[in-house]
Amino acid sequence: MDITIIRGYLHESKNLSTVLHMNSILSFSLFLMTVQFSFSQTPAAGKQNPVLYRETARPEDKIQKTFPYDIKLKNADGKEFVSSSLFKQNGKPTVLLFWLTTCGPCKMEMEAIKNKYESWSKESKFNFFAISTDWSHNTEKFVERVKTSGWPFAAYHDFNQEFKYVMPGGLNGLPQVFVLNKKGEVVFHKRKYMPGDEDKLFEEIKKL
Repeated sequence: MDITIIRGYLHESKNLSTVLHMNSILSFSLFLMTVQFSFSQTPAAGKQNPVLYRETARPEDKIQKTFPYDIKLKNADGKEFVSSSLFKQNGKPTVLLFWLTTCGPCKMEMEAIKNKYESWSKESKFNFFAISTDWSHNTEKFVERVKTSGWPFAAYHDFNQEFKYVMPGGLNGLPQVFVLNKKGEVVFHKRKYMPGDEDKLFEEIKKL
């Protein structure tokens, strides 16, 4: 009902009973409009507001972009390290494998490497680090995956997601593997995983 029309009618009416009647209609109309507005502001049942996760990485220009970097990492026991203390320039090539707990191909590649890691270690000397780029709210999943997988290599969590600012390509699409030579220079880079890729990786390691 148009409230402007009702008010005009009230102004022109000489009959008191009519005025009282129309006042009642006006009040009821305003009540219905208020109720309708209130319901329109209430979230629909079963719908949830999107969850936003805060970026915790430092500004890109504050992060050391050369090996061994200066990025904070945590192991599955919650102990915190800085990459510069873990990634030693010890005369050996270094392999950095980046993964996610929600990434199926990541799990496949890491299992394939796990099954061959012992024989690799006997044939060649190298450093190997598996680095999760999961959001910090997935820390429990990271811990569970590491503690139940029995990997023979070290695994850490880039809980501030800063490696995307220092690795070529920004870690767009996982898994990704980087091989760095004894000087800390990237000499091999691979994205995604297909069975047999682990053997190609080892061939690159042996070249160094």
